[in-house]
This record gives sequence, structure tokens and C-alpha cells, in this order.
Amino acid sequence: MIFESVGPLKGSLGMRACGGWRRFLFFLPLVFFLPYLLSVLELHEKSVVEDLPRKNRQKFDHLILGPAAGQGLPNRLQCQGLKALNKTSFQASSIGNSISFVTVFTIYNTSLDVHVDSRASNMVTVGNASYGKTERSMAILNVFINFIQVTMPKSDVFILTDPASDLSMPRKGVTIYPIHGEYSRDKLMLQRIRSYITFLERRIREHSQGQGHINHYVFTDSDIAVVDDLGHIFHDYQNFHLALTFRNNKDQPLNSGFIAVRGTPDGISRAKIFLEEVLRVYSSKYMNASRMLGDQLALAWVVKSHPSFDARRFTKAQPFVEDIIGASVLFLPCATYNWTPPEGAGQFHGMPLDVKVVHFKGSRKRLMLESWNFFSSSSDISDMLCLILMSGRT
Repeated sequence: MIFESVGPLKGSLGMRACGGWRRFLFFLPLVFFLPYLLSVLELHEKSVVEDLPRKNRQKFDHLILGPAAGQGLPNRLQCQGLKALNKTSFQASSIGNSISFVTVFTIYNTSLDVHVDSRASNMVTVGNASYGKTERSMAILNVFINFIQVTMPKSDVFILTDPASDLSMPRKGVTIYPIHGEYSRDKLMLQRIRSYITFLERRIREHSQGQGHINHYVFTDSDIAVVDDLGHIFHDYQNFHLALTFRNNKDQPLNSGFIAVRGTPDGISRAKIFLEEVLRVYSSKYMNASRMLGDQLALAWVVKSHPSFDARRFTKAQPFVEDIIGASVLFLPCATYNWTPPEGAGQFHGMPLDVKVVHFKGSRKRLMLESWNFFSSSSDISDMLCLILMSGRT
């Protein structure tokens, strides 16, 4: 999906903003600890730090680094600069060759009506590469595949796309999978569920014809980085049909960017029925939110409206299983399987040591490209996670 360019930083320090000398004296020490403006390459190779201009309101083309959240907390990644003091535990799985990743992706032709001046303002430079909107989107998709091939090299990737989209991905283990539908920006989240259902229907037909073998599926957004092997989900939890990720959020407790489906005929069939109910609720109740959030609201409605479901279970980051409309649903905490970097304030209390998936939602997509560049030069996932943890809005 095409991602948005990131807006300027907000807020400044000064006497007027702080309201008088007393507040100025209170905030004066903060001036000397303003975030530093560094590129990943400069940070990795040099120790020279540039001060962030106090009144510069233009878009920055570097990462803005701050303190790593969660310092001193147990079971959280501890960093000294961009060096991890306690390494994350990488778990290799023996069933990685029976897991496929599935994502929905399409290209919008934005180049025809973009003037040269506005195109230049939308360019983003990461390392030695500069990207326009379409190029950035393709770069994100490639990095998504890169991380999977590093952490789960035996897995393959299916890209569900509009047949009219001029999408080419000549990479080993990657299959372009055209599915007819409505891929406009306003309907893309709705189409994503429809595409998932169509994909599962075809898997059911393959099994019925004796063509299918047991292959598990992980449906994800294309702006995630898999930083650990996910095969253990299907090994450690034997009795689920599909898995969702949850967080302690009253209105949107479920994130649709990660859905795992057990690849047995029963698992695929029950997951399809579950998603069909989500689609029905989405279409009948949340079409006003069809561009954003409608799928998450529909997911939450389907789950929370089940008579026996206790929503208080979302307040504790512990896996649990519930039967929902005939499907055994495994609920996995976002803190491990769908972790989102904080934007500056460290409000997520750091990064859990057992994190498996990092989700670069919204303005964080630039950070996904920077993270891959850093990993390519360091080959250390734990150190790369320190970069992610210290990076706020670009």
C-alpha cells in the first residue's frame, strides 16, 4: 500500500512557549537534551552528533533518536546506544518450510498527475537510494520479503493483488496472486478481507481435489518485519483454527495486520467462515470507516459480541483460546506478535525481549527502510531493534 510522507515535527522550546522565567528556568536543562538528528549510516560509522535546530520546521530526512524506552525494566530490551545489552532469543522452527505469508498489495498510478515540484517534495532518501511514492511502496514490499527470507528462509510469500495492477516481483519464493475485486484506496481494507476469503476458498478446493498438503498461512500487512521464526505458533498451540493479535485498547483491541490460519482443511474452512462473518459485519455496520479501521472494528464486534467472551482478557498480555462462531481462535498479544514502535514518548514501556513481529504502521514506514539498511550493515537483529526502539517520528 502507498504510504504517506511524514509531516514536520511539532513543538518548540523557548520563553514564550514556556510562559515566563520560572517556566523557562525549569525547562532550560531540556534544551541541552534535544533529540539528535542522525542518519543511520552516520550513526553506525561516526560518533559526531549534530544538534537538532530549534526552529527548523521542514521535513527531516534523518532519523530522530531519543532514549530507549524500557531501560531498567525486566524482560525488556536494554540498549547502550545502538548496541543491545541483552540479546533477543531467536527461535528456529523445524516447520518453517510449511508456512506461507500472504499480503495484499497494489500499485496506484500517481505519477501521471504529479508535477515535478511536488514530486521532488515527496522524495525520501534512505542511504544511497531516493524514492518517490510508488518507489517507496515497492521498497517497503521488498523489505517485508527480505526480513521473512532472513528469519524464515524456507517460507514463501503470496502477494494478492489487483489483476490490473502492473506488479512484478521476480524473486525466488514469491508468487503474484491476482484476485479480482475493488482495490480503490477507499475500499482496500474491505477488499483485503474479500481477497483473504477467496484465497482460502481456493485452498479448500485444492484439498478437496487431493492436491493440497498441510501448509499454514500468516496473513499480514506488508509494512511488518518478521524478526523471529513464527513456526512455534503452530507447534506450541495445537488446538486453534486461526490466531488474532490483541492489545489493551477498549475500542480497537484487535489488530487486523496479523492473522494466522492453521493449514488443515478444517482450519482453513473455519477461518473462512469466521472472516465471512467479519466481512458481513464490516459491510453492514462500518462502511463509514471503510478506508481505515473498519476491519478492526468489525473484528472486535464479532469477537466481543459472542455471549461467553470476556473482554477483560485483553488487559493482560497473555495468549488465550476462545471458541467464536465455530472456530477455535488463539489470541496472541500484540506486544510479541504485532509490536508497534512508539512515536517518541516511549509510551509502550520498551520492547519485549520475545518480540517476533514489528509493525511499522503509518508514519513509521520510513523507519522500516532505515532498519533494513542498518541490519544489512550490521547483521545483528538485536542491535537493529535498538535502532527501532530509539527512533521516534521521522
